[in-house]
Parts: sequence; C-alpha cells; structure tokens
Amino acid sequence: MTRPEFDDELIPTLQESTSASWSVRAASGRRLAVVAEVPEVAEVLHRLLLDGRDTFVTQETAEALLGRWDVLGLRMVLAALASADDDTGDHLDAAILNVCGQSGVDGERLAALCSVLTSDAEAAVSGEARRILEPLR
Repeated sequence: MTRPEFDDELIPTLQESTSASWSVRAASGRRLAVVAEVPEVAEVLHRLLLDGRDTFVTQETAEALLGRWDVLGLRMVLAALASADDDTGDHLDAAILNVCGQSGVDGERLAALCSVLTSDAEAAVSGEARRILEPLR
C-alpha cells in the first residue's frame, strides 16, 4: 500500500474511529481490520478493541480481526484481552467463541494460531494464548 493510497482510502475510516456514534466506530473497526498490519491502523484498532464507551465496538472489531484467521488478528485481540477490564474481556472472549468456536475445524485452526503465540515476546499475549489453548488440547 503506497502512502497516497493510505491517505485517500484510510483517513476517513481512521477519522470515523473517533465518532461519538458507536455504530460508526464499530463499522470503522470492521473496515480497518482488513489492513491491521499498517502501524497507524494497528494503534486505532487497539483503541477500538478497548472502547470504553460501548462493548459492541469491542466485539465487532475483535470479530473482524479474528475473521482474518491469522496470527496478527488473534495477537491484537489477545493483547487487548490481557489489559481489558472484566466487562470488555467478556466481550473479547465472546468474540473468540463466536468466530473461532463454531466447529471442530475452527477449534483446530484456533489451536494452531494460539500455539504460535504461546512463544510471543509479550508475556501477556503468550499467557492469553496458553489460557485459550489449554481447553483445546
């Protein structure tokens, strides 16, 4: 992604992430999850995962990231989970169940991703990965 594409395509969505409207923030999180590898986007996604105004934003953003079915998306959710308050954490856990707990195959895919993250450099992320992986074994 070139810098002009970033400006043209992402700036409005990044701006929407600070909207007073929960539905606009949630939509922003869903759209930004597709380009989570962009550093400026990753920062915004972390904030949306821990949205202090509405847990719908948290859950929608988490489900979009988990729907990527990659280490980056799961890692972002686990990093937020490690620092979330109880209510937000419940919604992050629910997102994991909603996306990754629909079938045995999904459980196997989640286990494979968590296995990679058990050796993450960030102790909080590796701890969350181990916590999720334990009942899957």
